[in-house]
Amino acid sequence: MKAKIRRQLANRKRRIQRRLDKTATAGCHRPVFTASDIHYEIAERTRGLSSGGIGALHALARQVGLIDAIDRHLHLLKFHFPYHESDHVLTFAYNALTDGTCLQDLELRRHDEVFLDALGACRLPDPTTAGDFCRRFSEASIRQLQDAVHDVRLRVWAEQPDDFFDQAIIDMDGFLVETTGQCKQGMDIAYDGTWGYHPLVVSLANTGEVLRLVNRPGNRPSHEDAAAALDQAIATCLRAGFRQILLRGDTDFSQTAHLDHWDADPRIRFIFGYDALPNLKALAEDLPESAWKKLERRQAPPPATAPRQRPLAPSGASTISCTSWSHSLVM
Repeated sequence: MKAKIRRQLANRKRRIQRRLDKTATAGCHRPVFTASDIHYEIAERTRGLSSGGIGALHALARQVGLIDAIDRHLHLLKFHFPYHESDHVLTFAYNALTDGTCLQDLELRRHDEVFLDALGACRLPDPTTAGDFCRRFSEASIRQLQDAVHDVRLRVWAEQPDDFFDQAIIDMDGFLVETTGQCKQGMDIAYDGTWGYHPLVVSLANTGEVLRLVNRPGNRPSHEDAAAALDQAIATCLRAGFRQILLRGDTDFSQTAHLDHWDADPRIRFIFGYDALPNLKALAEDLPESAWKKLERRQAPPPATAPRQRPLAPSGASTISCTSWSHSLVM
């Protein structure tokens, strides 16, 4: 950082500290908000950007090799006029990172001159062009994109210390995602009556990274396609150098057809819930007492400070209570 910028930041920090000084009591005879008129000015050279971190994120994507990996693995466009596959994929990612919720929000990004300059882009795809790019994807090309991300992920993991690779904890779960669309391909009604999708998310609990994402209609069961997605995630972690793999999931993922081949690999363990079926309950009750022991759950550590007491409402006051807040209103 330049010395001049460092001085400017220090001066701004001192100014705000002076404004927040509780001992400064001048002007207490009037309300704090005193503005009566607001003037807006457009500077010739200085410009502002609400999503200032987008440049740093793009620099990170370039440094770890994500941009090159996408263009190397994914081939959906015959010609580049001017966008490449990485331009489209990053446009979707940056749109979401800047609070975009749909393709139409790309129109806001592509009309933001400062946003374009932060990415070094002459222009961004419009919503129609972005939608055409999405329709070019097949199941195979989606896997190609995920493989590109995994190649970069392995290089990033390689920078971790050796104990990082002691054990990979892989979690899986299904999530109901409601959509407001009416004609979207693959959407269906879920068990709770909502219309949408039921994606399967396979993640690495160590870091919170999503290893596999399988989109499914809303009426599909949680375990559908879970075994194949798990095998792919296991292969990724083993290729990265993890020495042990622990699989975790609820009762929906206890697929007996696949447990044997996971158990046959000494590097893989799994902890799945299992429905208390009558035959299993009978087998458990017939076990000798020496075959099991009571699970001792870990106790929560005692609080470091004494518990706070709820303050009493002042005399002549009525209290309005809500689930997450309380407010005292003096009558």
